Amino acid sequence: MIKRCDWAGDDPIYIEYHDEEWGVPVHDDRKHFEFVVLESAQAGLSWITILKRRENYREAFDNFDPEKVAKYDDKKIEELLKNKGIIRNRKKVEAAVANAKAFLKIQEEFGSFDNYIWQFVGGNTIKNSWKTLEELPAKTVESEALSKDLKKRGFKFIGPTICYSHMQAAGLVNDHLVDCFRYEECSR
Repeated sequence: MIKRCDWAGDDPIYIEYHDEEWGVPVHDDRKHFEFVVLESAQAGLSWITILKRRENYREAFDNFDPEKVAKYDDKKIEELLKNKGIIRNRKKVEAAVANAKAFLKIQEEFGSFDNYIWQFVGGNTIKNSWKTLEELPAKTVESEALSKDLKKRGFKFIGPTICYSHMQAAGLVNDHLVDCFRYEECSR
């Protein structure tokens, strides 16, 4: 039997996310922006709640194109707030638009969001060696620095815990448990 991180449980959506995506180093700006939108929407909710709505978010937010999302006006925001397929929280929807604008500024300054975010881990995945879920931190010095800098740049709903979730998802840190079959694969 395959050994996974305990959090993956038995939900097929979680298992697929764990097995194919979580912890794999991301170097694609559109994928980074997708995680920014989804993780900001997740604040105060469970990740599975967001994963189950992921396709709805893709459709609602123009396949996570930050240039398109940055141009959303009040009319588009009102339309999104009527979309039952996403989390209809005004502050979170408005944050997605503000974050798209700030995201584009980072791309302009650093050449890509990828260049920007990977500097917070020195350009390489931080390989942790956790044996139990209880050992995993909710935030780190790196995620606190990232959060502080993103907020300074105009990002919303982007605290250190959300930043750490992004770092885990996008492979900036490898937080698979050492006995998980993905640990070594994501360490390469």
